[in-house]
Amino acid sequence: MEVMRLKPVGKDYLWGGTRLRREYGKDISLTPLAETWECSTHPDGPSTVANGSHRGRLLVDVLREHPEYLGTKVTDGQLPVLVKFIDAQQDLSIQVHPDDAYARQHEHQNGKTEMWYVVDAAPGATLIHGFRHPVTADILRHAIATGTLERHLRRVPVHRGDVFFVPAGVVHGIGAGALIAEIQESSNVTYRVYDYDRIDKDGHRRPLHFDRAMDVLNCQAQTERLHRPRMVRYYDGCSRERLCRCRYFDVERIRSTRGFTFSVLESSFQIVMILSGEGRIETMDTAAAKPTRFRRGDTLFLPAGIGRCVLIGDAELLKIRC
Repeated sequence: MEVMRLKPVGKDYLWGGTRLRREYGKDISLTPLAETWECSTHPDGPSTVANGSHRGRLLVDVLREHPEYLGTKVTDGQLPVLVKFIDAQQDLSIQVHPDDAYARQHEHQNGKTEMWYVVDAAPGATLIHGFRHPVTADILRHAIATGTLERHLRRVPVHRGDVFFVPAGVVHGIGAGALIAEIQESSNVTYRVYDYDRIDKDGHRRPLHFDRAMDVLNCQAQTERLHRPRMVRYYDGCSRERLCRCRYFDVERIRSTRGFTFSVLESSFQIVMILSGEGRIETMDTAAAKPTRFRRGDTLFLPAGIGRCVLIGDAELLKIRC
């Protein structure tokens, strides 16, 4: 059992930029490079193990062979999350995702609840999160036809370090200039409500999914606080802050100045996304395992039950488990 560094799959959606290749070392020859699916077993973009005894194998195949790596909380043998970096050079479409019940009935896959951590944001960057007031299908249809949808949407400024929870059913859209780490259910179901009448590389407007979107949209005003109080705990060598805990994932941000120890229990795998810095992870209960080095932009999969680990280095990271 060993720490696995992952090789992501890239996506060249038309709104993407070049930062993931230029600044985060993604050796993927797509332009634009909009997303990297860092830890994924989804068939639309499975990641690959880049080191150790499983080097060159798809993560999905490794986990199929070793379901115990997922942990006892996972009862269906499937990795329940998908982790991405997103570079929005232009606004993403205004969209919504279905919940599990609807997606499994109509799309034969999971629904999509997600969380965004803002890794970086240009001055003035914004995103869309919910409606400003209650809406109906007729209101939205007219707004889309007349280009006035914006007046119904809650657009909010974003800054580095912001956290946004996006449950299934909430209309949303990442704005230009935001670099995001996204933690989500393992799903690729998106219903576009509006796409600014953009033309794709084949000269066509990307399809909208208005009817299905209306089936799943929360059409009430989004009134919950976007930025909830967050508690940072300080330790010798690091600080730790829980960003989000929901039924699908538990996300913690850690800032390490020298290092820290943690345990990966048999109950759940853990995923580590390196946002900045570099260093190494050593396993303390697996003497034969070599240290796994990391740098900015790397994502690591730690199998459930690997035991005590020590992260050594000066780095900022997200640590994810189910």
